[in-house]
Amino acid sequence: ERVVSVSLVPPLAAERGVSVLMETGQPSPDSSSEECTVLEAPLGKRLTCPIHTNKTVLYCSRCEVCVCEECLLEEHTDHTAVPISEALETHRNGLQERLVAAQNRLPQISEALISVREILHQLTNQRASIEEDIHVSFEELHKTLDIRKSVLLMELEVTYGLKQKVLQSQLETLLHGQEGIIYTCTQTEEALNGEACTANLQAERGLGERLGELASQGLPFQPEENDQLDLLMETEGLRRSIHNMGTIVTTSAVASQSEASGSGLEQCIVGLPACVTITTRDKAGGPCRNRVADGELLDHKNGTYDFIYTVNKEGEFSLAVRLYDQHIKGSPYRLRVTRSTDPEGAKRRGKSPGSGSKKKGSRRTGSALGTPRRRENPIEDDLIFRIGTKGRNKGEFTNLQGVAASSTGRILIADSNNQCVQIFSNEGEFKSRFGVRGRSPGQLQRPTGVAVHPNGDIIIADYDNKWVSIFSSEGKYKAKLGSGRLMGPKGVSVDKNGHVIVVDNKACTVFIFQPTGKLVTKFGSRGNGDKQFAGPHFAAVNNSNEIIVTDFHNHSVKVFTPEGELLLKFGSNGEGNGQFNAPTGVAVDINGNIIVADWGNSRIQVFDGSGSFLSYINTSADPLYGPQGLALTSDGHVVVADSGNHCFKVYRYLQ
Repeated sequence: ERVVSVSLVPPLAAERGVSVLMETGQPSPDSSSEECTVLEAPLGKRLTCPIHTNKTVLYCSRCEVCVCEECLLEEHTDHTAVPISEALETHRNGLQERLVAAQNRLPQISEALISVREILHQLTNQRASIEEDIHVSFEELHKTLDIRKSVLLMELEVTYGLKQKVLQSQLETLLHGQEGIIYTCTQTEEALNGEACTANLQAERGLGERLGELASQGLPFQPEENDQLDLLMETEGLRRSIHNMGTIVTTSAVASQSEASGSGLEQCIVGLPACVTITTRDKAGGPCRNRVADGELLDHKNGTYDFIYTVNKEGEFSLAVRLYDQHIKGSPYRLRVTRSTDPEGAKRRGKSPGSGSKKKGSRRTGSALGTPRRRENPIEDDLIFRIGTKGRNKGEFTNLQGVAASSTGRILIADSNNQCVQIFSNEGEFKSRFGVRGRSPGQLQRPTGVAVHPNGDIIIADYDNKWVSIFSSEGKYKAKLGSGRLMGPKGVSVDKNGHVIVVDNKACTVFIFQPTGKLVTKFGSRGNGDKQFAGPHFAAVNNSNEIIVTDFHNHSVKVFTPEGELLLKFGSNGEGNGQFNAPTGVAVDINGNIIVADWGNSRIQVFDGSGSFLSYINTSADPLYGPQGLALTSDGHVVVADSGNHCFKVYRYLQ
């Protein structure tokens, strides 16, 4: 009881403290090895006093030694003595209690072993992954340097060649003139040394004319090129950048020592922001800073953070605060949400951005803290919740791109730079992930697009492997298609016939395959014509089985028949209603309205089936930064990959 009352000791440490206190009791200085032997004797055997022969042995509770009646009178007056059998039974009962207490520790130790081994395993995986990233990054830098070296050498050769050609031509002209003059002069001198006669008059006249031509010919006496050929290498800044390039980021914060405080842990008012202060600590209980900063966390730069949240529904809730997927001390908390009598606290609907508005998202680093339930935004807009930060663990992303939603209430995310697909419920609860980095069938190198086939199979476009992989709904590899045909598949979709539609970003072509891999048809080529593309990204299919493709560099959306005939084209480069700055993700609702992620303008626009602008999805509270894939969930909301912020967001979608 004395140890448990220390409130700053974590529960696990408290239990260890109790165990230690019970197990480390020292024997009395008066006890001896003989007395220990007596205590261990069987209960049925009659014991005698070792000092007074044939005297019945008792046990002095105060001195914790064996005595007889004479001993009591001599040295243990007023001490309480009990029969040795009773003392043995008491001691054995105490020993049994300690045995049970020790055995009760085993399940807790087993759980702790599993937890620590899992973290150690994840830490080892993180190290291996980061080590690979370092190798890959520097290999890419080496390749870039080699390419630049080759380019400089080529530029040097070309520049030298041009200058050398001019000078060499001038040199040859001068040499030719020199040779002509020397030769003619030699002939003339020989003629002059000979006898003057009428027979040589004609030849001498010819030599005179030739000498006159040579003396007056226009030779390039001035250099027609220079020898200026220098190398400008600004390497000092690059050396400094390389010297400081890369940082290993970590923290010693642990959930068991971290804690939260503030009135927001117990109660809040409907529709009004509430605040919880979170203090992260290391294993010794010292303050420990994390790299934490996003729209809902205020970093005080000293290991404490204010978490701001808003609940728009009255009732009893559970508020769970986790650090690296583990509950902090005291989490989850019981939260009571009451309705305010102040009408100012009522929920207000946010307006969509006006015409021509351009929302620019800001980059933000990831947060190690999170809540497993839906998180409402303090500023009212269409956002329901956001999931994810930059990282490699479950629920974390690095350059997520494609998004798909299944009829069974699942959201699938193509986590491109983490070489995997992560799966969540419609409510944002993490379910599973699969994917192994590699260039063999069944492995993923750069997954960019994801779709769900009506039979439940998961279809993944792998940009770097130049094929499309098919997995079961549980993530088991089944087949691949398009190998040898595709150059850089970006987006995938499935039409009403179960055909797989692949948008080849690099080839600027749309391929349509049967799930068996047989090519049904293809259309499109590079260019800015109606049936051409410039870096197409994603595709969607409407109820008429028409294919809607986002044409990234042509800043437009195009609608085709299944045979590849153009039906509709809309959009132009700009920031106004119906204009795009590189469209990416696309989806179609049950009414045929087309939802488009406007990557360069960091917004989501909604059009009717004829391409007329209808509205925006309001993203003002937590701005997008380079949205990519998007889809409609089975419960009617829009999910979008917020690539630049390394998360996905779910928005209300009401038409």
